[in-house]
This record gives sequence, C-alpha cells and structure tokens, in this order.
Amino acid sequence: MLAYILRRILILIPTLLGVSVIVFLMLHITPGDPAELLLGERATEEALLQMREHLGLNRPLHEQYGMFMQRLMRGDLGETIWTRQKVWVEVKQRFPATMELSIVALLISCSLGITFGIVSATRQYSLFDYLSMVGALAGVSMPIFWLGLVFMLIFSLNLGWLPLSGRLSVGINLEVITNFYVLDALLTRNWPALRDALWHIIMPAATLSTIPMAIVARMTRSAMLDVLRQDYIKTAKAKGLSRFTVTYKHALRNALIPVITTIGLQFGVLLGGAILTETIFAWPGVGKWMYDAVMQRDYMVIQGGVLFIAAIFVVINLCVDVLYAVINPRISVR
Repeated sequence: MLAYILRRILILIPTLLGVSVIVFLMLHITPGDPAELLLGERATEEALLQMREHLGLNRPLHEQYGMFMQRLMRGDLGETIWTRQKVWVEVKQRFPATMELSIVALLISCSLGITFGIVSATRQYSLFDYLSMVGALAGVSMPIFWLGLVFMLIFSLNLGWLPLSGRLSVGINLEVITNFYVLDALLTRNWPALRDALWHIIMPAATLSTIPMAIVARMTRSAMLDVLRQDYIKTAKAKGLSRFTVTYKHALRNALIPVITTIGLQFGVLLGGAILTETIFAWPGVGKWMYDAVMQRDYMVIQGGVLFIAAIFVVINLCVDVLYAVINPRISVR
C-alpha cells in the first residue's frame, strides 16, 4: 500500500507540469493585453512598453514559463497584476470559502443522492423510482447558472426566505479564526452568526449540489440493483433476515464501493466547478476570484489558481483510490 501511494504521489509531478504548460500556453495565445487593461486604452505606447517590461510580457514565451517555474519551485505562485499581492496569500484567503461551499454541497448531494438511489433500487419500477430518475436526469441537464437564477428569483426576491448573495449579512460580527464561517461561529459560540452563515450557504450549496446529487443517485441505484441480484442476497433473504438487514447491512456495503469513487471524483469537480455558482451568488471563493482574473487577464492568478485546484483534485483522487482499496481488499494496489 505504501509503495502504491508513493507511486501515485510521483505521478502528481508530471501531471501538474502538464497542466502548467497547457494553461500557460492557452493564456498567452488568447487575445488581450494585460498592460493595456492596467493602464487603460489611452495609455501611450511608451507606458505600455514599460509596463510589459515590468510584468515580463516582452520576453519570449519559454523565458516567461521558465521564470514561472523558478518561482513555483520556491513555492511562490507569483503576484497578482492588479493588487500586487502574493497569489498564494489570496488563495489561502479565498479557498476556505470554496471548500466550505463544496463540503455543504457534497453533504447535500450524498445524503439525498444515496437515499434516492437506495429507495429507487428497492422499489424498482415504482412511481418513486420513475420520479427520482426523471429528477436525476433533470438535475444533470439543467445549467447551474439558470438554476441559481431561478432559486434567487423564487427564494430571495419573491419569498424573501434566503439572502441573495455573500457569506454574512451586514452588521453580523464574527471573529474569523479559520475563515470557515460556519466553523468559526461554532468555535466562538456566535449563534446569530452561525444561523446567518447557514442561511447564506443554503442556496448556493443547493445549486452546486444538483449535478453531483443526480450522478450519485443514478450510480447508487445501479450498484444496488446489481448487488440485490447476487446469490448471497437471495441466500440472506432465504435465511429469514429482515429486509432492512439485507438491504443496509449486506447489500449497501458492497454497493457503496463504486459510489465512493463517484463521490470522490464529484468532490474534486465541485472544487473546480464552483466558478459559475460563486459568480452568481457573489461568493468570495477561488472560483469567483479566478473568474475575475480571466476578465482582467491576470496570468499569475489563473496559473496559480488552476495549479492549486489541479493539485487538490489529484490528492482527492489518491485518497479515493486508497479508500477504495481499504473498503474492498480484493482490489490490487500493486
């Protein structure tokens, strides 16, 4: 197992290197000039040349990439073009917001998706089965930005139940310790802030969870149906075991093996795919930050943000593979 983990960690290096090359080239071949964005359209050519030299944009691509890799080897992701702050500092400030949103979205998608999948499998071809699978298909098909706007229109503007955007309401004081607002409110026992943070996170998390929930539900149903047809399940039923014991003690444990892999992959997708959700709900996370960086042509932010998310995604995949092997000892890790 240790050798397997070490091999997977070594694979991380060429993977991130390939990601950095692709992102670097794609950014530099797209039209637009960061110097012009910084100085404005009325800037003189001399001022533009000085700004390009200051940013290193007048050098050949291979030299710019070499400079980026030298900084990266020192653990430096560079500075943002607009604020001149270290990219790593801004990542640390914004990543807890994205992680908090993704965790809540994953909890919603897993709890509802697994529940719907189990009930659909145990009641195959029932009305609930048809409705849940139609709902899963609709969840996969609906664009997140459209669903988010619909939620905002219904629950914020029309009903007034949930706040429209942000993480906390104006006037709510919270002592920030970890930058996870829900956790910080619990640690400081700030119950008004806890309630307000939960109200703010419900709508964006529900929006973000729709696609993973649909995928988990369909995967759980498929895996449960496959397990329920196995001979050992029929034997357990013949021995007189209750339906609850057969379903949740014998069938569910084996059916969850492929579901866990799906959940792990979906968590990585949530971290990297929260850009639209964070932008719609003005959620101050990495996704909104990278969206603004794309609009502003901030190369350093985009490169650093993509590499950071790629590293998180690969680490999550490694954890899923290890957990998969722990749950199912028959899986070979050689």
